[in-house]
Amino acid sequence: VTTIEDCGFFESIPLWAVTLIGGLFITVLSFILIMTVYGRFFKLYMYTALAPIPLSTFAGEPTQNVGKSFIKSYCAVLLEGAVIVLACIIFSVFASSPPVVNPDAAAVTQVWAYIGELVFNMLVLVGAVKMSDRIIREMMGL
Repeated sequence: VTTIEDCGFFESIPLWAVTLIGGLFITVLSFILIMTVYGRFFKLYMYTALAPIPLSTFAGEPTQNVGKSFIKSYCAVLLEGAVIVLACIIFSVFASSPPVVNPDAAAVTQVWAYIGELVFNMLVLVGAVKMSDRIIREMMGL
C-alpha cells in the first residue's frame, strides 16, 4: 500500500490504466454473474408457480410419468440453486484471504497481481455458476 501511495503523478498513470482495465473486467463479470443468477432463480420461481399442473398428473395412472419427470426436473433446478449458493460461499472464502503481493515489486506489478487474482477468482465463480445446470444434470443422469 505504501508503494502505491508514494507514487508521483506520472508514475501513477500506468496504475490508473491497470485499475481501469481491472475495473472493466470486474464490472462485466459481475453483470454476467448477476444476470445468470437472476435467470436461474427466475427459472426456479417459474417451476414452483407451474408445479400444480404437472403434479396433478399423478391422479391418473397413464400420466404418472409426467409427474415423475417433473419431480426429477424440479429437484435438479433446486440443486442448481444450491450449487450457486455453494459457489458463492466458496468464492467469499477465497476473496477474503489477502492476495500474495511482493512488497519489493513495482507499484504496477503489485496492482496487476492483485487485480489478476481477483479476476481469476471471479472467472472461477462465473464459470461455476454458469455450469451449475450441467453439473446437476450429469449428477442426476438427466
